[in-house]
Amino acid sequence: MLTHPLLTLGLVLVLAVLAGLRLDHFRLDASADSLVLEKDRSLDFYRQIRAKFESSDDFLVITFTPHESLFSPSSIEALRSLRDDIEQVEWVGSTNSILNVPLLHSPDLSLDNLESHIKTLDRDDVELSEAREALLSNPLYINLLISEDAGTTAIQVNLPTDPQFYTLLKERDQLRDRAREGVLSDAEQLEYEQVANQFEAVSVKLAMQQEQVVEDIRAIMARYRDVARLHLGGVPMIVSDMIDYVESDLATFGLGVLIFILLTLLLIFRKWQWVILPSVCCLTTVWLISGYLGWMNWPITVISSNFISLLLIMTLSITIHIIVRFREFQQTLPDADTKALMLNTVQAMAKPCLYMALTTIVAFGSLTISGIRPVIDFGWMMTLGIGVAFVVAFLVLPALIVVLPRAKAVSLAESGKPLTAYVARFTELHGRKVMVFSLVLAVLCVIGVTRLTVENRFIDYFKSSTEIYQGMVVIDNKIGGTTPLDVIIDDVRTASDVPVDPFLDDCFEEDCAGEEVDRNTWYTYQKMEQLEQTHDYLESLPETGKVLSIATLLKLTQQVNQGEKLDALQLAFLPTVFPEALRGILLDPYLSDEAAQARFNIRLIESSPNLNRDALMKEIKTHLVEKIGFQPEQIHFTGMAVLYNNMLQSLFDSQIKTLGAVFLAITIMFLVLFRSLSLALIGMAPNLLAAGTVLGLMGWLEIPLDMMTITVASITVGIAVDNTIHYIHRFRTEFERDQNYLATMHRCHASIGRAMFYTSLTIIIGFSILILSNFIPTIYFGLFTGMAMLVALLGALTLLPQMLVWFKPLGNR
Repeated sequence: MLTHPLLTLGLVLVLAVLAGLRLDHFRLDASADSLVLEKDRSLDFYRQIRAKFESSDDFLVITFTPHESLFSPSSIEALRSLRDDIEQVEWVGSTNSILNVPLLHSPDLSLDNLESHIKTLDRDDVELSEAREALLSNPLYINLLISEDAGTTAIQVNLPTDPQFYTLLKERDQLRDRAREGVLSDAEQLEYEQVANQFEAVSVKLAMQQEQVVEDIRAIMARYRDVARLHLGGVPMIVSDMIDYVESDLATFGLGVLIFILLTLLLIFRKWQWVILPSVCCLTTVWLISGYLGWMNWPITVISSNFISLLLIMTLSITIHIIVRFREFQQTLPDADTKALMLNTVQAMAKPCLYMALTTIVAFGSLTISGIRPVIDFGWMMTLGIGVAFVVAFLVLPALIVVLPRAKAVSLAESGKPLTAYVARFTELHGRKVMVFSLVLAVLCVIGVTRLTVENRFIDYFKSSTEIYQGMVVIDNKIGGTTPLDVIIDDVRTASDVPVDPFLDDCFEEDCAGEEVDRNTWYTYQKMEQLEQTHDYLESLPETGKVLSIATLLKLTQQVNQGEKLDALQLAFLPTVFPEALRGILLDPYLSDEAAQARFNIRLIESSPNLNRDALMKEIKTHLVEKIGFQPEQIHFTGMAVLYNNMLQSLFDSQIKTLGAVFLAITIMFLVLFRSLSLALIGMAPNLLAAGTVLGLMGWLEIPLDMMTITVASITVGIAVDNTIHYIHRFRTEFERDQNYLATMHRCHASIGRAMFYTSLTIIIGFSILILSNFIPTIYFGLFTGMAMLVALLGALTLLPQMLVWFKPLGNR
């Protein structure tokens, strides 16, 4: 490398050109697949239920709060105009609003003449006051299409999904299951790869379509802001906005981190070479990894979206250590040529930097056992990226230093007394206080960690000034909630193949008390009574908003039936009472007699301060079993709330509970590196304290762990361990000069301590810029990672040397 630096740089340039050929395939994925467990059957069940009940979460909700009365002619006309404009948007399937839904309200309306008396605002000349009464009295529409105060209405915009998506999804999942079992033939393996690629292409296409729909609808809404307050909601909008926020953070904060790095390097070294060369190495690493991800069609997710900032910082850390060591050799050997100085530098730094990279890889490698695809991907991306960063730093930087004009050496007198020298003096004078403070802090950290939770409200991911936050609040307060949760109840059926006649041996209302009725149909009085009790209970919970089920239809039918509840005979006829169009709205999405399942569609109030998804589902299941009489195996939960909750709970289990294994692995690596158990244990102390401080503080402040902050502990260990390795490695080298622990500490603080301070300072400043994001998890990620690095630096410059001086692991000399 030093003999042929131009050839070395040329080879790296060729790799960079090849990587750049597929940078246009570098993309972000925020789909449901990107936020679920790797082998989570809940996703399969979720898709089965969607197909079985012909339901979908692929819809947008537009809230419309006119400045005038909602049921004034001008407001209705504005609503109709808005609806018509939205229906013209490409890839919008249909819309539902108070304009086209049936108004089931009339003095003459009964079960016998239901079909002939159905009216709508679009099709019929209905008095607006009559329409208002019909909508507010309908249990289906209230808090779904119209608020209780009749001041806000909603347009539901349905986005159809390409049938090819589900066909390819089914084929891919079947082949993937066989691949996991290791039973695929060569032909099936080729088919699996083709189907997976086709499914990926269709998924990307649908995501782009939905993103375009959101953009087009927002443009239309802007034209109606003078007549009404408008907000947009729905899962596709949340996904679209998350992608926008993360893409913005990738570009803005990746560039921001780079600018701060440049300014910090300029402030530290005050030589253009030491600003440009590390920056070239950092950009080369990011470019190569991004190109590789493009070639592999490997998308980044919300969780791995900060990998660019991390790669910049990790590469910079290695390059700063190399530069500081090179400058030290320049000061001690001013007459040596550049190649000789660089050779000395590489020989001195290769071993500690290699172990630094390996221990960091171990820390990030812990993410690959999480069971969550985006977390696994993040772990592999960082593992690969750290390896590339190490190679680039030891290839590109030395080659550039040899090729470019030699920077003027700074004499010891000119360099002045470093800040770390004062830290060494403080540690010498107050070593006992440092130990006591660290011990107290460790105890507080342990208590704080026991207070950690993973439950969080999705609305808390966004600042209150953002449209997505304001829209969620309006939808929660006016239109029945945001996040969908489904409760599925299995019916108990007999094994008999004999068709069941619902007219035989069935009981009427007055005969059903205390009598067990076991019929192979949902349409019995006793079963419907259970479903109604379930509906009423779900609706009474403070965390739930609108609840839709077969009980909604029963309440509506009771209204039509002059307030009388249906008896057993009327229940048997219920599927035939309503016309086909109404069955598709009122019956089919909530009851499947063929599949023997009933569905309760719940909208959770994301802005509820008491929302705890995991506790809520456990509470619901307990009540349905103990109070209503269902068996535990009859009850299932599905929906986006379940998928997200599974991801959070798995993150907690896999990351928090495996941190011990990570520390054990790094301790073993320390043993190999230092060949001393006492040095290995001493080296782990500041790293444990740094990770514990962040997690403990989050516990004390009651900040829940989320999909991004859960990785802070691993990242902290991965980065903080670098300082420990460099310090102990240098301490052992310096100790051989005079076998004096205090003198060695002062020399290490003045040399390697300076490099540690520089690298940590750039890391802290780089992550601090993330607090300007609109995405709250990104803010927490930057804030806590920066704070963890500060604690790690202070621990490495105070606690670590004090323990070395106190316990004398290199011998009592």
